[in-house]
Amino acid sequence: MRIKQLEYLVKIVAFGSINEAAKHLYITQPSLSNAIKELEEEMGIQIFKRSQKGVALTNDGSEFLAYARQVLEQVDLMEVRYKNKETRRRLFSVSAQHYAFAVHAFVELIRSYEKNEYEFTFRETQTNQIIEDVSTFQSEIGILFLNDFNEKVLQKLLKEKELIFHPLFIARPHVFVSKTNPLVGKPFVTLEDLEDYPYLSFEQGQNNSFYFSEEILSTRYLKKNIRVSDRATIFNFLIGLNGYTISSGVISTELNDENIIAIPLKVEERMTIGWISPSKVVLSTMAQEYLRYLKNHISEYGFSIINEENG
Repeated sequence: MRIKQLEYLVKIVAFGSINEAAKHLYITQPSLSNAIKELEEEMGIQIFKRSQKGVALTNDGSEFLAYARQVLEQVDLMEVRYKNKETRRRLFSVSAQHYAFAVHAFVELIRSYEKNEYEFTFRETQTNQIIEDVSTFQSEIGILFLNDFNEKVLQKLLKEKELIFHPLFIARPHVFVSKTNPLVGKPFVTLEDLEDYPYLSFEQGQNNSFYFSEEILSTRYLKKNIRVSDRATIFNFLIGLNGYTISSGVISTELNDENIIAIPLKVEERMTIGWISPSKVVLSTMAQEYLRYLKNHISEYGFSIINEENG
């Protein structure tokens, strides 16, 4: 087994394709395929399932990937310590619902590696795609929320995909509005207060089920309903149309428009926001660092981080 083979493995998982990985590694596709086949033969396992759509990790492959990442991290440490070499090119990906605090933590992580070579990916995407990204190792971590309404359905899906939900914090729902909205100044708003304002939500593509919604209370009837695909557009519509959306209430003052205000929504609902990861895979050092930034940022906004060990 060679270190280069492990690097190849991690690259293939990142791109989900031997073809794409070969292009970025500047080697031929047959050479890369042969290197992985040799690794599989030597280890006595099948790492990838191959199909016309690309490759996917087997159960053995998922476990092997976790060990491969740890080996590469240890090699980095040894080379830096004894050969005065720069650490190898950093690879890390996150998929998330549209939360500014998740972006802010990602920015802080990247800043800490500004002297290194890196290839980071942050995907703000649909709920079902987050689950798919993490289950296929396109992203190491996914960020989404559970509540009483969607938990049973999403937990069933996570179990089928061999993923685990790790709670981060519990949030009371807030509405985001423009600072010029007539509702600004109220200590809280009710659903009745919002009836005549345009409601903005993130569309979920083919999986536009109520259970995959990024917003709570997704089944209620709305007079005015607008679906969009990205956070910047929602903010533009909040300002341009005097609309509103429902979220956690965590606004990153460093990254968000100062024109957006969060107001508590008077409902009994609660959101448990957390992260998902494969059940059989040990997190990389990079993922652990990202979670530290994420928890620190959330704590700075006055939320209590949930300690999983204590429930």
